[in-house]
Amino acid sequence: MRIAWCITGAGHFLKESFEVFKKLKKITDLTVTTFISRAGEEVIAMYGLQNELSGISGGGYLEEIFFEHDQGSSFPKTGRFLLQKYDALIVSPATSNTTAKLAYGIADTLVTNAVAQAVKGKVPVFIVPVDISGDIESKMPFFIDREICMRCELCPPAGECPEHAITDQIDLLKCTGCGLCVKLCSFGAIRGGLARLKVRDVDTRNVDILRELEGITVLDKPADICDVIENPCKN
Repeated sequence: MRIAWCITGAGHFLKESFEVFKKLKKITDLTVTTFISRAGEEVIAMYGLQNELSGISGGGYLEEIFFEHDQGSSFPKTGRFLLQKYDALIVSPATSNTTAKLAYGIADTLVTNAVAQAVKGKVPVFIVPVDISGDIESKMPFFIDREICMRCELCPPAGECPEHAITDQIDLLKCTGCGLCVKLCSFGAIRGGLARLKVRDVDTRNVDILRELEGITVLDKPADICDVIENPCKN
């Protein structure tokens, strides 16, 4: 199968999405073109997943990685969906912002434009929203716990950070998620973790709208992507 994978700027479900595509690449004859939003590019770096992209989209034809900042305002590469170059388009994870735009037909980003062109080209679209209903547990990027931090005069994490991303806090736009700072802090003040979040009613309504749109199927979690690829990675 020839798959297009769109990544938006959500940390929730991000690592799980990578794991699914990595497994699929190992056990199927799958080609994956990856389309990454501006926010998605930042969040991939925050979670230290940049190096894993090349194992999913190797760079050949229909296995490229397209970043929104390189695609101009007309997103010419999304024209491939009108030419039947792909068997399916998968958006995982999809932020509440992307979900809202799709629900109301807005196509002003690389990802939303890709979905619009896919639907027009009759390419099946599968979307994994991060905010469906109820409460969710979302994995957070690294942060400094101010209640634990001893504010050392010589801070090894700050001094050794290869991206110079640490002062009295972590600059997540510089952080690459390498985890070196976690190992260097003697007091365990730097860590990631889970945050429990309530899904807004408006986000639930937008997901419900998506479920009713022609050409779009909403999936509850990244593991459900396996059903799209003939269920090979659930065994």
